[in-house]
Amino acid sequence: MNFAGIYSPNPFWLASAPPTNTGEQVERAFEAGWGGAVWKTIGRPIQNVTSRFGAIDFANKKLMGFNNIELISDRPTETNLREMVEVKKRYPKHALIASLMVETKEEWRELIKQVEDAGCDGIELNFGCPHGMCERGMGSAVGQEPNILEMITGWAKEYARIPVIVKLTPNITDITIPAEAARSSGADAVSLINTIKSIISVDVNSFAPTPTVNGKGTNGGYCGPAVKPIAMHMVGAIARKHGKNLPISGIGGVSTWKDAVEFMLLGAGTVQVCTAVMHYGYRIIDDLTHGMKAYMNEKGFTSVGDFIGKAVPNYTDWGSLDLTYALIADIHDESCIGCNLCVVACNDGGHQCLSLNPEYKADGHTRKAPILKEEECVGCNLCKLICPAPGAISMKQIPYEKHYHGRTYRHGVMEMSHELHQ
Repeated sequence: MNFAGIYSPNPFWLASAPPTNTGEQVERAFEAGWGGAVWKTIGRPIQNVTSRFGAIDFANKKLMGFNNIELISDRPTETNLREMVEVKKRYPKHALIASLMVETKEEWRELIKQVEDAGCDGIELNFGCPHGMCERGMGSAVGQEPNILEMITGWAKEYARIPVIVKLTPNITDITIPAEAARSSGADAVSLINTIKSIISVDVNSFAPTPTVNGKGTNGGYCGPAVKPIAMHMVGAIARKHGKNLPISGIGGVSTWKDAVEFMLLGAGTVQVCTAVMHYGYRIIDDLTHGMKAYMNEKGFTSVGDFIGKAVPNYTDWGSLDLTYALIADIHDESCIGCNLCVVACNDGGHQCLSLNPEYKADGHTRKAPILKEEECVGCNLCKLICPAPGAISMKQIPYEKHYHGRTYRHGVMEMSHELHQ
């Protein structure tokens, strides 16, 4: 496949991170089946700290949210360049992208020439790191300043003979502004999102943020499955504005083939993966590629280009949504397990349209589904979302007029929306 002039066997790339820290790792990843890899960011070698990772677990899922205070490569630039040469020599058909971060125009010129000479297929400008490097005037400090981003990207395009990708920071109000700056400066593509500035937790005994370094902690970069909704919103926002004029490499919480497909439906041409590999290893590529192939066969797609951006026309502003489209809950007694979580949720956090069935018995011998007061149901979907029993609750469409005229308007809100349609 062709992404902004960079060719790879498939759209699955490793993101610039610990899984791409060495040539030996990248070679193992390519051997496993990954289509491309963005090398861990190189620049002036730094010294990293220990400990450097933190995580949030949710229910039975480990690493639901992941945090790091690690900086760019702490290995000599010469070592990274030498290993890049070897990787490209052994895997010429795989995409090898160099992630770069330096300060001065001359440093950019020199490093770009070095990675080109090493055989890299593309360059990713790291304008996203939200800790450590931004305090030095790099990373997200650049990504948050469109004029500086445009200037440095212009330097890269002036010197580079290979495609230039700009990696954007999510730590900004409107992601389309730096994306526009990247496009204006001639960038061949953008990648997003980089990590979100965060404090993962605080040790309630030592009173220090974690991960803790000799009794002190700092903000780090948040990633993992928990950031996927934020990443997809930003990818979609850029795709809506620029369409196919600005290729996008999607990053942020990709763990399964379905995650990848969702990013691509919102406009991403490739997806980059980090946290899932740190959790499960390179072997997840089998699930990603097989799952996507099965999806494509089911839908009749012959190439990934058939579905890239297919959801973008359906991503609209709230004000453009159909206010006359009406749904209500539909409770299926045969599938209900009688937990009544929906009743509690609806009454305390919803619209008080569900109540216990008077025939319900807590001993489980008689389990009658909760009673729905249709005239009070606003179709919010809360009951369906919290229901643990597959198929017990669905949503059904009803005529808008029936929905409107049957309700009691305690707050007058629906009356106003009805009048807007007269």
